[in-house]
Formats: sequence, structure tokens, C-alpha cells
Amino acid sequence: MEFETVIGLEIHAQLATQSKLFCSCSTEFGRPPNDNTCPVCLGLPGVLPVTNRRAIELAVRMGLATHCTVRLDSQFARKNYFYPDLPKAYQISQYDRPLCEHGWVEIVVDGKPKRIGITRIHVEEDAGKLVHDGADANATYVDLNRAGVPLVEIVSEPDMGSPEEARLYMETIHSLVTYLGVSNGNMEQGNLRADANVSLRVRGVEKLGTRTETKNINSFRYVRDALTYEIGRQTEELLAGHRIVQETRLYDSLSKTTYPMRSKEEAHDYRYFPEPDLPVVRLDAAWVESLRAALPELPDEKRTRYEREFELSAYDASVLVSDRAIAEFFEAVVAGGAPPKKAANWIMGDLSARFNEDKIGPAELKFGPDALAEMIGMVERGELSSKMGKSVFEEMYATGKAPAQIVEEKGLRQVSDTGELERIVEKVLADNADQVEQYRSGRDKVFGFFVGQVMKATRGQANPGVVNDLLKSKLAG
Repeated sequence: MEFETVIGLEIHAQLATQSKLFCSCSTEFGRPPNDNTCPVCLGLPGVLPVTNRRAIELAVRMGLATHCTVRLDSQFARKNYFYPDLPKAYQISQYDRPLCEHGWVEIVVDGKPKRIGITRIHVEEDAGKLVHDGADANATYVDLNRAGVPLVEIVSEPDMGSPEEARLYMETIHSLVTYLGVSNGNMEQGNLRADANVSLRVRGVEKLGTRTETKNINSFRYVRDALTYEIGRQTEELLAGHRIVQETRLYDSLSKTTYPMRSKEEAHDYRYFPEPDLPVVRLDAAWVESLRAALPELPDEKRTRYEREFELSAYDASVLVSDRAIAEFFEAVVAGGAPPKKAANWIMGDLSARFNEDKIGPAELKFGPDALAEMIGMVERGELSSKMGKSVFEEMYATGKAPAQIVEEKGLRQVSDTGELERIVEKVLADNADQVEQYRSGRDKVFGFFVGQVMKATRGQANPGVVNDLLKSKLAG
């Protein structure tokens, strides 16, 4: 029996606001437990929430960028559920009148675009956090700093057919929210996470199978790995004649497995009803259009422009535009005079390796794009060899010194003067007559010996191209 995989993701992104969704408490990460709280987010009797206008604006921007229809009269609803980390014991979310609906984004699968539908984008408050490693091993501690933090929930259609497609989709959403300034997308801090829904059905059968949901996955790799495991687990269950249980599961990144958390609820279990303490969110159509007009150049548009304007490959362009800060740094390096392809190679290679190793981005660099452009120019003009360029780059990264200063201090400038190199080549050949005779008798591999001797004589600073040309000319004679 052959099965077909059906995947949908619910991605939660924390909105980039200074205050919470319904009160003025700070959203700052890393504060002492329960420091960012007030009577409203603590759910004390008699308090009234007030909707954060900035949160609505950011959510609308996300809806516009994903081709959604923006509802001009959306409504908040109470989602009733036992939340040990939400003092009200209900969550203020949206249900039948969400802010944005019926959109889509595109991912590229095996070189071909694939459209992933977006069912809805709605605004809701986050819950707090339960802590189980306090002073008392038998106690559960509650940190309510996140309670009431504004989120957008981006619910996809079940349009993905593999874990890799789910990973690509999650990366696309992450890229969009960061480009738009909707969220900082920091997954280590829980600012973007996904609930992955997956089911299997017999290939050719239209009816969907029973789905499971794996909650709170905060990594592109984890979403792929969790789905891979869950697909394998469901396949084994179905082939053994067992029934798939509809449930919520969690992912263990160490064992790369999922495990049950609780039985899966349906919408009616939450007993949604309109939030009585909040009015309908009424938007002005002209205001929505002004937000549309102010949208920045988005990743797909930027990628197309890079391919056309800078003549980059589709792969190079995709890598560069995946992060807005890196794309802006790349454009600044090119504006500083560096050839686009060379700039792309340095940024995707040496610089990205440093970013990944040190967990930083362009804003934390000790040097600016003009310095990188200057260094690339020195390599292109033959003033530095590629090896010297890497040495200068490492020093720039460590100290922030200008390339010219580093070259001067370390004496790294490449020797390209033909007259000077010709004298050195002639001396090397004169001192190694036996090897010259071997080369001229057909032992071509000796050529590398001569190059090495010239480089040794110039302390590695000779221009390899000039050296090769001179050696070939002299040895031919």
C-alpha cells in the first residue's frame, strides 16, 4: 500500500511591538520572572484589555505581503481552555472573523515554484511559561512575562507533501516576517515557532487521513526532522493495521522522535465566543492601502532583481535574499565597487561561516561593507593573492582595521612587477639547472617545483599568474 503525505503548518510569530497586545507591559526578553506583568496580563478581576494598534498594523502588513484579503471588521474571540500559564484560563484570539484570509506564498521545489495556500492570519496573545527546574524539584514555577505578548498565527493550507517542503515554507515565512519588520524571527527566544500537522492517506484517495500535530518546533531543521519521524511512525502504524490517534505531540531533538502530549482538541472544544471586553477591530480601507504602498521590496522581488541586475545564479540570489540584513550588506559591498559575483562569494563563504560560528549578523561586524569592497578590489587588481585576501579578511574580522592598514603592517602586498619577478625567476632557474633539464626532457611535474621556489623567494607575495607566465616563457627558451 502506497501512502501520500499531507502537511500543513501553523506558524506563530511574535510581533515586533514594544508592549503587549492588551496592556502596556514591556515585551523585552530576558527580564526576571514575572517582571513584565500588570493586573491586565495577570487576569485580575475588573481589568479591561485595550488593543495594541501597532500589533494590528504589523499583522496587516504580513497579510498584504502574503496576498491575503484583509478584513476591515475583524473580531477577537475567547478561546476557552485550561491554560496553567494564562491566569485568565482563556486566551484572547480570533476565530470566525480573522484579520487576514485566503493568501499564498511560493516556495521553490527542485527548481520549480510551488504555491502554498494560507488559510488565515490572525492575531492572538501568547501564554506564559512553566518552569520545572526551580529550587523545589516537586514544584512547577510559572513565569508570566510572555503572557499577553502579541502573536500572529499563520495557518497554511495542507499543501505540502514532504518534510523538505515544510522546511522551505517555514524559511519563506521567516524571511517575510523579518523583511517586513513584523517580527525579529529569533527562534532561540521563541519568537517564531511552528505547529506541524501531518496525515497520511492512500495514494489516489481524496479523503484526508487522521492527523497529528507536533507543537512548538523552533528550528527549520527540527520541523523537517520531526515530520520525517512522524511520517515514518504513522506509516508503520497503518501498515500494521492500527488506527492513527488524533493527538498533539512534542518533538525531542536529541532522539529525533515525537511523543504524545495530549489528545487533540477540535474547535468546538474551545467554546469560542466573541470577546465581550473588546470592540470589533474596524480598519479604514485607505489606511490598509497606505500600508500596501509602503511595503518594502520582498525576497521574491529582490531575488529576481539580483538575477537580472547582478547576473547572479538563482541559487546565489536565493541565499543572499533569505536574510534582509545580509542582502543589504551585499548591495552596499557592490555599491562600494566590488564585482557582484565576487562579493556574493565572499559573503556566502568566509563571512557566512563567521556569522554561523559566532552567532552574529552584519550589524555586529567590526568592519563595514566599504572595507570588504576595498579588500575584494585589491584581490581583483592583483595587489593581493586570494590567500592573502583571506589573511586580510581574518584580520579585518578580528580587529576592524582597514585593509590597506593591514597590508602595510603585515607586508602582504602581492608582487606583480614583471621586471622584479623576471630577475627572481632567472635566478631560480640558474640555481636549479638539473631540474630545468628534467622539465625540458618532458617531466612537466617539475614545473610546480619552480613555482614553489619563486614563491619562497618572494615570501609568498609573488603574483602566481605572472610567475607562471614568466616560467613558461623562460623554460620554453
